[in-house]
Amino acid sequence: MKTKTVITRPPIVTVMGHIDHGKSTLLDFIRKTNIVDGEAGGITQHLSAYEVVHTTKEKKAHKITFLDTPGHEAFGAIRARGAHIADIGVLVVSAEDGVKPQTLEALRILRADSIPFVVAINKIDKQGADVERTKQNLAENDIYLEGYGGTIPWTAISAKKGDGVHELLDLILLVAELEDLQADSALQAKGLIIESNLDTKKGIATTTIITEGTLVKGEFAVSGSSISPLRIVEDFLGRQIDTATFSSPVVIIGWDTMPTVGSEFTCYKTKKEAQEAVLMFTQAKVNPAYVREKNDPTKTVIPIILKTDTAGSLDALIYEISKIGNDRVIVKVVLSGIGPLTENDVRASSNDVNALLVSFHTKVEPQAESLALHSGIKINAFDIIYKLTEWLETAVKERTPSIEVEEMVGRSKILKTFSKTKDKQIIGARVEEGAISVNENVRIMRRDAFIGTGRVRELQEKKQKTSTVQEGNEFGSMIESKIELAPGDKIESFTFVKK
Repeated sequence: MKTKTVITRPPIVTVMGHIDHGKSTLLDFIRKTNIVDGEAGGITQHLSAYEVVHTTKEKKAHKITFLDTPGHEAFGAIRARGAHIADIGVLVVSAEDGVKPQTLEALRILRADSIPFVVAINKIDKQGADVERTKQNLAENDIYLEGYGGTIPWTAISAKKGDGVHELLDLILLVAELEDLQADSALQAKGLIIESNLDTKKGIATTTIITEGTLVKGEFAVSGSSISPLRIVEDFLGRQIDTATFSSPVVIIGWDTMPTVGSEFTCYKTKKEAQEAVLMFTQAKVNPAYVREKNDPTKTVIPIILKTDTAGSLDALIYEISKIGNDRVIVKVVLSGIGPLTENDVRASSNDVNALLVSFHTKVEPQAESLALHSGIKINAFDIIYKLTEWLETAVKERTPSIEVEEMVGRSKILKTFSKTKDKQIIGARVEEGAISVNENVRIMRRDAFIGTGRVRELQEKKQKTSTVQEGNEFGSMIESKIELAPGDKIESFTFVKK
């Protein structure tokens, strides 16, 4: 039964698409032209969510929350998470380039979570823009727009100039109305943590999206085993607030430990209730999910100790590192965190000769630098993801143990057998493939079945001693083997090479 506290809530929107198709430009234009009182300049910190107010043609003001999900491939996990909490997606496609790999990746994420979306065909101001060709390209990739064989709403825009952006926001609100988004303001606030970082002055801060209820200053927020008193709560402009309700992005400062990005948070009226919730979460942990998997004894493990500036960076790097390795090497992040690299991180890396100590876009404490220098441990510092992954791929190659691989160099067919003395036999044969050389090891095959091994002691070609006989030539040979050879047998010469 609908009550007065169950009301329509603002839509949460994620903007997705290929990296160069104008997502950031679109978000920048919306932010600069639709934030209340022109306060866009008040956003002094990087937030991955913000709220705008859009006034329709009917002069009605509506709030819309946008999630700024980074476009780089490394942030696939964050984009997927953004789509998960979003009500509506905006799929940005360039009118110049059409559908690209990340367009299809974004589409997969939106459809996997059954999120309604609109298509924004961007860059219509460019000389090479062709809206009709882009619509055809979309149809070729199973994206059927309204008026072009499908039902997906769309509009043409120039994110740079702002053409069509007002109509895009109208379209978003229309889709939101059809979705009938509602929530209960009387409930305790719940939501998702979409970013977390360590502020050296204020403490641990999280950017959150409220999905239900009303957040009230003085209560307590819980996420997993982390608690934060709601003493310092800010809106996306950095202004301190006393209350916030669904769809609003808010910053909660003062967590006792770093909450996991993507995890849920719930608010409680008292500290006792919050502590009980943490206790229940801790007791409910299923051990197998928290126990480090056993390493394959046949593989070399390269442990990574990783420190980054933000949870988003950490998430992205763990995703990238998970793709590195080979059939002989496992690359594993065994210790990670947000904030400066410390002495403890250096000590942890000293426990394994293969360990790599990595910092990304974060400081190294002087004590840590001193200890690393004294211990002969290198701190690998990076500011760009692809530079880090290139370096790590090289490090993995250098640490990959070489193995001896048996490699066939020739195959010969025995035509005749002659004398036999103990384990030495004289044979006549022809090289069918490759070559055969003196002192090579050979496998003996009979009707394609392996029956034993031997060694080439002597070779003659045209009654002349030789060291090697090439493919297609006949030869005589002394083979040392305990197996009695017979016409029709094949001998495969092989060697061991390190790879």
